[in-house]
Amino acid sequence: MSRIAYVNGLYVPHREACVHIEDRGYQFADGVYEVFSLHRGQMIGETGHMERLAHSLSELQIDWPVSRRALSILTREVARRNRVRDGLIYLQITRGVARRDHPFPENAESALVITARRLPALDKQALRSGVGVITLPDIRWKRHDIKSVSLLPNILGKQQAREAGAYEAWLVDDDAMVTEGTSSNAWIVTKDGELVTHNTSQAILNGITRLSVLEAAAEAGVKFSERPFSVEEALSAKEAFITSSTSHVKAVTSIDGKTVGNGHVGELTARMLDLYVEFIEGKGGPSKTDTWN
Repeated sequence: MSRIAYVNGLYVPHREACVHIEDRGYQFADGVYEVFSLHRGQMIGETGHMERLAHSLSELQIDWPVSRRALSILTREVARRNRVRDGLIYLQITRGVARRDHPFPENAESALVITARRLPALDKQALRSGVGVITLPDIRWKRHDIKSVSLLPNILGKQQAREAGAYEAWLVDDDAMVTEGTSSNAWIVTKDGELVTHNTSQAILNGITRLSVLEAAAEAGVKFSERPFSVEEALSAKEAFITSSTSHVKAVTSIDGKTVGNGHVGELTARMLDLYVEFIEGKGGPSKTDTWN
């Protein structure tokens, strides 16, 4: 079966999908996106994704291309047409097509693209196997809370990680504090058994999986703290992991080639994976989704 994409009002074969050469997303990275995870046919964290999308659009003064309700229907329809039960939906909105000029165009209409693709079903054993991360200077712009399509620094960081034989790169600010990964949120477990992840601010993208893990932790009585942590603290941590819509809760067993804890998935990391899966299968995603910076 050929894949189907939605492009500005039309469902088209994925291989034929295209946008105008003067779409501002193509020429200026003047747009935003969201990635929805599908687990057993259930869209995870839809409310959170839509509210974060609203934040991103508002901060960049980009109009909704369709109503929020219509957008929800369209995302589900794209998943249905592609027969995706486990996988992801990619949604991108740009300021639209206009003559190339830096200021906002007066009459451009927002452009909308939606795609979906299958991924292997969530595999707890694979997530527990552990991956390595490296640390790199955070060279991105200062509005990380906006899910912009301008991802070149993230791409460069991810490529450096791959070339170093690592899965992810953790980005480090000028104060030697870890902000987040190139495509994930960063977590450690202290020697006292406390979960730590960077607090919500313009320094990070507030992940929907991040919010789910925090809510699941709170319900289970797991201690956690939202604050920055340093590379040094991460290296001395008992455990570490990353979260994202595609990585879920994935154990980190080395940082810059140095072993974290005993080099295996930690007890609390494994528990948080179980709690996260139970949480999303029961509630579908986080209920506290109103803070983005």
